[in-house]
Amino acid sequence: MTYTTLISVAELTTALDAPAADQPLLLDCGFELGDPAAGRRAYDTGHIPGAVYVHLEDTLSAPKTGRNGRHPLPPRETFMQAIAALGADDDTQIVAYDNAGGMYAARLWWMLRWAGHAKAAVLDGGVAGWLATGKPLTHQEPATRSRGSFSLRSSLVSTVDYEALRHNLQTRHLLVLDARAPDRFRGENETIDPIGGHIPGARNRLFRDNLAADGCFKPAVRLRAEFDAIRNGRAAHDLVSQCGSGVTACHNLLALEIAGLSGAALYPGSWSEWCTQPDAAIVTGAADDELP
Repeated sequence: MTYTTLISVAELTTALDAPAADQPLLLDCGFELGDPAAGRRAYDTGHIPGAVYVHLEDTLSAPKTGRNGRHPLPPRETFMQAIAALGADDDTQIVAYDNAGGMYAARLWWMLRWAGHAKAAVLDGGVAGWLATGKPLTHQEPATRSRGSFSLRSSLVSTVDYEALRHNLQTRHLLVLDARAPDRFRGENETIDPIGGHIPGARNRLFRDNLAADGCFKPAVRLRAEFDAIRNGRAAHDLVSQCGSGVTACHNLLALEIAGLSGAALYPGSWSEWCTQPDAAIVTGAADDELP
């Protein structure tokens, strides 16, 4: 069975009971922005059996230049080589999970689609959901897979860059959805990036609002209703997702996909790129259409 958005703990358990050749490639994306080594430490302490650790800043990002954001995308070829080295082929089901409600696993999910790989899913509920069902963790490293034949195919997603969004300030053809916390969106309590605020015309959609109380994604019908309320009739392909550095923006893109709203683009550089540009327009406070 192919999974292209989410996979439940029960479904993953069944998939991992299959013969080794048919099992998914399970990737642990655990990370902490304030402590980049924390994810690997947590993995070494205990991870889902068979999982391989993937580091946000080593595998899922490129070097920073000071103007390209905090987690710029690596070249597609570089990413392809890294996934092939983990043992993936073009028909491998890949499952990503993390310790943070899917905020890092969704980045890997989006990047796999960026490389043209549809058989990519996020474990709904992550490691917490796994433990909640009584499943064990292990500290043992999985057996090394032989290098796979994973290749680049036509991308299943799209991106927009700084210049496109700067032009959009005049046309307002695209609607930007900002996945950051509301206070950071308003320009308050900014502790990560050098300048607070948001892109003019953007709307705030905190990525954690995609989750129910149990840490799993809300049902598709509920997500659809919530995104319908914020997009005001715009087509999905006229939406752009951004956040602080292009990571949690992917969480909103995954939620849109679950909701049946395919086609929204990612602004990879996000706020951490936008706010460093000398000609960038910056506003603070509530979104334009939320003002009294």
